[in-house]
Amino acid sequence: MSVTTRYFDEQVRRKRPYLTIGMCRAVVADPLETWVQTDGRVRHWGKVTLPGDDRARILRVVTLDDGETIHNAFLDRGYREVEQ
Repeated sequence: MSVTTRYFDEQVRRKRPYLTIGMCRAVVADPLETWVQTDGRVRHWGKVTLPGDDRARILRVVTLDDGETIHNAFLDRGYREVEQ
């Protein structure tokens, strides 16, 4: 079961109807990178392919400090993968 904040349910899903809970959960479960913000929230970046699109994009999912409750999500055009 996916837990989301009221902000995610009422604002993010309305503004970005192309994002699904499944996409967000997949990024949180297997991120390319994670980073803890100063307020304790956790940023997770991962690759997703939107329906009708032929290329992968980077989705940033922000969770509460528990690392599971989805608070925000958006395509992050500015993300640059760290070379390994």
